[in-house]
Amino acid sequence: MTNRPPVVAVINSSYELVELLKVSLEQAGLLVVTLLSHQIRDGSVNLDAFMRLHHPEVIVYDIAPPYASDWALLEHIRSFDSLQRCRYVLTSPNVAQVRSLVGRDERVYEIIGKPHDIGEFVGAVLQAVNARPRPERVLRSSAE
Repeated sequence: MTNRPPVVAVINSSYELVELLKVSLEQAGLLVVTLLSHQIRDGSVNLDAFMRLHHPEVIVYDIAPPYASDWALLEHIRSFDSLQRCRYVLTSPNVAQVRSLVGRDERVYEIIGKPHDIGEFVGAVLQAVNARPRPERVLRSSAE
């Protein structure tokens, strides 16, 4: 029996950024699966089947303007029973706006502002992979 590395799902609207994050996270020893936001919105990927197949421990998700659209998609993703124990690392150009949407949700491990340092980003994802739920943690941002 082989030990599978931790699985991280990266969901973003930018193909180039998804590829950059995938390579960086794979170099850190993680198994990375990716989706583009439009693949979920247009139904070209069955999100429920994708998540049940891969069982990510952490989902990296970008919330960009207009925030309502990306927030609604994130809420849809978080509604799946198979993802109830999943942790989230969110990226956004407006950390304060996202923090106000998130509130004290213990599943959101970190919110990282853009542009983000790739080393800090990888470190945050690795911490989220290895973390036990900590409801009293403080969310931080490299952009603050």
